[in-house]
Amino acid sequence: MRSLKWIASAACSKVADRRACRVFFPVAVSKQAARKRADALREALREHNHRYYVLDDPSVSDAEYDRLFRELQSIESDYPDLLTDDSPTQRVGARPATQFSSVDHASPMLSLGNCFDDQELQDFDRRVRETLGISSDIAYIGEPKYDGAAVNLSYDGGVLVRGATRGDGRTGEDITSNIRTIRNLPLRLRGRGHPARLEVRGEVVMPRDEFAQLNARLEAAGQKAFVNPRNAAAGSLRQLDPAITADRPLYFYAHGVGVYEGNKPASDYDTMQQLKAWGLPIGSHLTRLDGLDACRDYRASLLQARPGMQVEIDGCVFKVDDEAARQELGFVSRAPRWATAYKFPAEEATTTLLAVEFQVGRTGALTPVARLEPVFVGGATVSNATLHNMDEIARKDVRIGDTVTVRRAGDVIPEVLGPVLSERPDDAQVIQAPRQCPDCGSAVERPEGEAVIRCTGGLVCQAQLREALKHFVSRQALDIDGLGARQIEQFVAEGLLASPVDIFRLNTHRAALLERDGYGEKSVDNLLGAIEASKQTTLARFIYALGIREVGSTTANDLAAHFGELEALQSAARAYADKLAEPAPEDETAAARERRLGESELRQMPNVGPTVAEHIAGFFAEPRNREVVSALLAQGIEWPAPRAASGAQPLKGKTLVLTGSLPDWTRDQAKQRIEAAGGRVTGSVSKKTDYVVAGSDAGSKLEKAERLGVSVIDQSGLQALLEG
Repeated sequence: MRSLKWIASAACSKVADRRACRVFFPVAVSKQAARKRADALREALREHNHRYYVLDDPSVSDAEYDRLFRELQSIESDYPDLLTDDSPTQRVGARPATQFSSVDHASPMLSLGNCFDDQELQDFDRRVRETLGISSDIAYIGEPKYDGAAVNLSYDGGVLVRGATRGDGRTGEDITSNIRTIRNLPLRLRGRGHPARLEVRGEVVMPRDEFAQLNARLEAAGQKAFVNPRNAAAGSLRQLDPAITADRPLYFYAHGVGVYEGNKPASDYDTMQQLKAWGLPIGSHLTRLDGLDACRDYRASLLQARPGMQVEIDGCVFKVDDEAARQELGFVSRAPRWATAYKFPAEEATTTLLAVEFQVGRTGALTPVARLEPVFVGGATVSNATLHNMDEIARKDVRIGDTVTVRRAGDVIPEVLGPVLSERPDDAQVIQAPRQCPDCGSAVERPEGEAVIRCTGGLVCQAQLREALKHFVSRQALDIDGLGARQIEQFVAEGLLASPVDIFRLNTHRAALLERDGYGEKSVDNLLGAIEASKQTTLARFIYALGIREVGSTTANDLAAHFGELEALQSAARAYADKLAEPAPEDETAAARERRLGESELRQMPNVGPTVAEHIAGFFAEPRNREVVSALLAQGIEWPAPRAASGAQPLKGKTLVLTGSLPDWTRDQAKQRIEAAGGRVTGSVSKKTDYVVAGSDAGSKLEKAERLGVSVIDQSGLQALLEG
């Protein structure tokens, strides 16, 4: 009889020869033999998974696969310390979670700019060539834009350590246990030469036919069916029980990388082929293209193939192939200049316009919303659609009672394209703009030069108040966890919130909060704790939270970086308001007036034009707004003081990496303090890293820092650096 040592080493030495895997263990084996056999089984099962789910070329029967799987389970049960995180048995091995924790992406998951017609695609190509100073054709990558759920995967040393949702692009939800259940996704990368740290971006999708089968099973069980495959994929990934996710037909397709700690190929196409060689599935339609005409041909061919594809797509993506060119092109706001998504024409349908209601937004804008006879379009049942504004209603000549054409713009936002005039009934009603706010009854006005009508009620209007409060607590603003849209709606209706300042007075209503349904002591304490923690913020977040019209997060960051202090911004805003109020000389031309106003400090900033500057000036000129700002500061909201000069920044030119949990600061708070001191925070450790800030449960980054001899400090060490 052959020895156990021979059996363990030869059992699966050639994965192609499955007969070698038919040798069963004897009842009694040594731990060394068990380890070798388990390693061999894992290698065989990984190969089987790759051939079945990625190559669609299985080499063994389902029964044989199940037998090998059960044998590995038995070994891991007898020897629990031999169990590894990347074992095929761990795809459904986690316990149900009670909630998803937040996780920061090592590098942001950016959005893509869109184009909807050939002219916009041509403009994109022109901008790329002009920026690079190239007159010849640019090499692009073309790939389908899958209609699924975006995820970010982290591999350390070739082993999957984390899976996260996209979230807001910087922070997502940790769904590692659910990601592990996706069968075509490798828990350990194949081959060799993996980066020490690798972030893979991609889309989790559900094929059309398997989506139909899933819905049939759900309906047979008396459960609610999903509307479309995208919702099914996203909903399946957010199941608290990984066993439910494992039962869903999910597939992953990679479309790019974030962090690549190693020698990254100079071509994106080569990078994607490398991912494929490591076992990560990429779309079969991914292609290298030379120039604009090739992109046009690719778009046409993909649009033609779209109806027959098993996975739903809503467009195609074109990306500059050369990595060096990407670095030169850079980014604008939250999107790269080197890529664009060409959105395919949305599906359209006709239905009846039953009524029009006007919704009040944060800035008082009244948006007309069409109430429709429900119609299935673009993969979803639509009963409401935007009419944009009164000018659009007049231009399209839409009336209540009309049969209208509805489109899901970008396959997401439903909009009314226009009426089918041949079917207009005799009693169709012209849509009239309201003279009073439908929420508070205040007068409605249409500011000069604007297409929208606005409620003049300000925060007296509860609709504006609700939306302003939702904005104030949002992730990019004060980021108050536990105070969501539903809670704000309830608190405003009950009179607990009438201003952002009241959020910080909720601690005086603790007894009333405890009497509410669903609010126990722990949940109330968590909410009040989150409110208290939000007082430690940044100037940029505070400016953004104020909800000044036209001031998004990027502009808020620019304002904070330029002025450094809120008082300086307020002073510049008042000065600009005074200039606006100055009587112009009778002979002053429009161009001369613009030059005069353009000399103001507020206007000297990049990306702050006359409209934005006027909104900033108008906000701080309003006494009620200044009162709210003062009251918020009186509640203890604060941020790190600005440095007197760039030379006083103690971390200027230094690169730091954060790992683990710090005792007093979140990862985001620590990053803000480092950047305020002139430092730079990166997601990976290298020889160029100056410091690694390690908290509890620090992982591979700490190990690599020690291996490279990089200085490792804790929170107190970081505090000392910040204080110079």
